[in-house]
Amino acid sequence: MRKRIESAQNKLIKRLHGLQLRKNREKEKVFIAEGIRFVSEIPLDWEIELYAVSDTYAQNYDLEILEQRAPLYIVPDALFEKISETEHPQGILAVCAQKVLDIAPFLEKSNPFFLLAEELNDPGNLGTIIRTADACNVDAVFLSQGSVDLYHPKVLRATMGSIFHIAVFQGIVLSETAEMLRERGIPLYAAHLKGRQYPYSLNLRRACAFLIGNEARGISEEAAAICDSFVKIPMPGEAESLNASIAAGVLMYEVVRQRLIPRQN
Repeated sequence: MRKRIESAQNKLIKRLHGLQLRKNREKEKVFIAEGIRFVSEIPLDWEIELYAVSDTYAQNYDLEILEQRAPLYIVPDALFEKISETEHPQGILAVCAQKVLDIAPFLEKSNPFFLLAEELNDPGNLGTIIRTADACNVDAVFLSQGSVDLYHPKVLRATMGSIFHIAVFQGIVLSETAEMLRERGIPLYAAHLKGRQYPYSLNLRRACAFLIGNEARGISEEAAAICDSFVKIPMPGEAESLNASIAAGVLMYEVVRQRLIPRQN
């Protein structure tokens, strides 16, 4: 189905503009994927409610593929700019359903690898962490209450499509998640300045989980108390700490290194 919209007062245009707010995304359980590459990354089994494209996009790209999957709305370029979250929009967006996942199957996986984050506030950091977790084959990412919205436009753009490839649970209670890990014998390590061992000394070939703290405050005392042990990342230079996404990347890739390289006798 293909329809044209000309007016900024159209109900759909107002709705799309409203989805820039977290409360509306949470209420409707949807999010917006915007941009040619991002939209092309949407898996075939992911529910798409509708597409909206600009006149310029419609003139330069085949729309039949989009129409086969969901209703399509064409709007003037100036109107598309009003519903876009990007400075230089590419003229295409899709309204996608948020997936509701069951945590149990992930906890029951053989030799799982998880990443937990406490109150991450920076959208770019979170998006980068999700993208890196996808690259490292992390089984699931858990975001505590107080973290930036998973479906914030800047988070989504920073994931570069990885939001479609990895399970992310947001709004979790860290103590409850830690208890579920403990019940299954999965150690939870915290990246902490008080750590006395490097991650390289851990056996990360087995099931494991890492906790990353807030960008400014690090890990809270309450979160530190639920971890099994602390680890530190070597910093022979003068910097006092690492960016949260960099620290997470270092830890995730140590798991990858250990699991890819055969154990030496």
